[in-house]
Formats: sequence, C-alpha cells, structure tokens
Amino acid sequence: MAWTLLLSPQPLTLPKFSVSTKKVPINCQRTTRFFTRASATEKNNDKSKDDKGFTPFGFVTDNPSSRSAIQLPESPAEDGNVGQMLYRIEDKGKEYGSYIKSGKLRWFVRETGSPQSRCGTVVFLHGAPTQSYSYRVVMSQMSDAGFHCFAPDWIGFGFSDKPQPGYGFDYTEKEFHEELDKLLDVLEVKSPFFLVVQGFLVGSYGLTWALKNPSKISKLAILNSPLTVSSPTPGLFQKLRIPLYGEFTSQNAVMAERFIEAGSPYVLKLEKADVYRLPYLASSGPGFALLEAARKINFRDISSQIADGFASGRWDKPVLVAWGIADKHLPQSVAEEFQKGNPNKVELKLIEGAGHMPQEDWPEKVAYALRVFF
Repeated sequence: MAWTLLLSPQPLTLPKFSVSTKKVPINCQRTTRFFTRASATEKNNDKSKDDKGFTPFGFVTDNPSSRSAIQLPESPAEDGNVGQMLYRIEDKGKEYGSYIKSGKLRWFVRETGSPQSRCGTVVFLHGAPTQSYSYRVVMSQMSDAGFHCFAPDWIGFGFSDKPQPGYGFDYTEKEFHEELDKLLDVLEVKSPFFLVVQGFLVGSYGLTWALKNPSKISKLAILNSPLTVSSPTPGLFQKLRIPLYGEFTSQNAVMAERFIEAGSPYVLKLEKADVYRLPYLASSGPGFALLEAARKINFRDISSQIADGFASGRWDKPVLVAWGIADKHLPQSVAEEFQKGNPNKVELKLIEGAGHMPQEDWPEKVAYALRVFF
C-alpha cells in the first residue's frame, strides 16, 4: 500500500526590521580601511558608532605600537608570512653585542669601551620581560665618557640561550646567580666594578646577587625596581602564575613592549618595539622561560631581602637610586621608602619625564646621573 503525504505550504510571518549599512573609517598608520556595520533599526545607528563591540584580539590591538605592526596592506601577500617578517628583523637590536659561551650556556653580551678605559668597568643588568637592548644608548654615552661597559641578556631573555626547564637550568635565583658568576669570570671583569640594575624578577636577582657579593662592587646604581615589601607586583606576573592562563599569556609576542609602554608615558617607536618583540615572536622558548621564572620567584620575599639587605648597618657601599617619576608600575614612594632605610648611603635622584625604564625613556639623563655618581 502506498501512502501519499501532502503538505500544504503555510505562510511564514517574520518580524519587520530594517538593515542599514554604513562605511565607518578605521585609521591606522599604514592604511585606511572600511568595514560594513549592520544595525537592527535606524534608531541604533548613533549607538553603533560608539560601540566597539567584542574584540577577541584586543590583547594585541589595544597596544599602540603593536596595532601598527600587525596591520596588513591591501594585498596581504605583499607582507609575506611570519618567517619572512622574522627574516627582515632578525638582525635588529644587536648593537654592540656578541655571543659569549660560558659553561654550557651561550650569553648575548653587549660591550662598549675597552679594558683600558680610564674610568672603570660598569655592568648593566636588565629586568623582566625585557633585555639589555634598553641600555644601548646609555652604554654608548658611558663609553664616550671613559667607561668599559657590559650588558648581558639574562639566560632565558633577549638573544641569550633559553634552555627548556628541567634540562640543565630551572630558572631559580640560585642558578641565575651561579651563571652570572661564571659569565663575569669569562668576561674577565675585575672587582670591584660599578653595577647598574633595573626592573623586576631577574632585575631583583641582580640586587640579591649584589647583597651576596658586596666585595665585588664599588658603587651600585639602581633604576626603577621593586625595593620594598610595599612594591606592587604588575598584572603580567600575576597572570603568569595562574595555571593555563599563564601559559597563554607567556606566548603573547607583544608582551614585552606592552609591559614597557604600560609603565611609561611614551609609546615605543616601531623599530624599537620590533626588537623587544623579536625573541617572543621567534620561538616559544622566551615565553616559557619567563613563565618558569615567574612561578619560581616569591616576589614579596625577594623585596623583603632587598629592603633589609640594603638597610643601615648592613650595606656600606654608595648607592644611587635614579628613579623615573612617571613609572606606572612602581610609585615614587617605593624609592623614597628605600632611601629612608639607609639615608647615609643611598642617594635618590628623580628623573622627570621617564617611566619604569628610564634608560629607554630618557637615556641622556640616566647617563649623566651615572657619570656624576661613578
């Protein structure tokens, strides 16, 4: 038996709505684009103009220098792929630098001046998540003034080796100290020398190294760094300590430049941003090195060691604190509190117009302060 099912078409009633399309310009450094925005009713047109909506890649495009860097031309093929971009910028940012083998690890070390320089040797140590590139202008001016300067990229940072955690280097304070000792021996840095330290995490390890090796230091200069227990921990390092979210955060290629700009009154020029971005763009190694180091450190404990170690009666070498007063990561009160802990030995110099990395924001002022102090 055959059955026939007959369906009679039923009218489908839809709510009335209107769609309007408008071209809204988006301004960027490289080109002007247009996109089409649809609104449910004409009444929402004005609201739509101001509503940016959800931006899934806002963590990249909210950064001024990165926003210009990631824009594509009208024909995307003109820019090529990431590999081609790396090829164009891979030699950037290596001014005054060379690779130095120390034990099983290879450091990238910048050097200006010569061992015969009349004013002595200065070692510059950077903080996380940046690199020794930040000292390039200061080093040049210091060598012109008669100093012999070294600035290494810490292991795991910049252009130095980035060993996988658990395979010969675990990114602990003890290991950073031991490898720095080996490097100074290879570089034949004679004690006592001048030491300049700046920044978080490995910058703090530079200060705890100084506390353990006071006889090797003639004078110490500290640029914006966490120096007291009251020093706040930036959001970047808090995020890195969160399981899974930290792994994601560590692979953000624009992380370093975002951190710099977040603590500065200025936006990095694109050619500078390229250098800070390059290590994180080239491989996952720097991100995972930073992740491991951030999870190994106890920020509060390290800050307590620094505050106590440089207090009156415990530290007797001259200390200059050159502080960028526009620092958005660390308030000026941190420097003032630190100076009060040892007023006879600690000199505070405030640098107007500079932020968290005064050596990048206003290197001329930093170089002048160092020349006078040393």
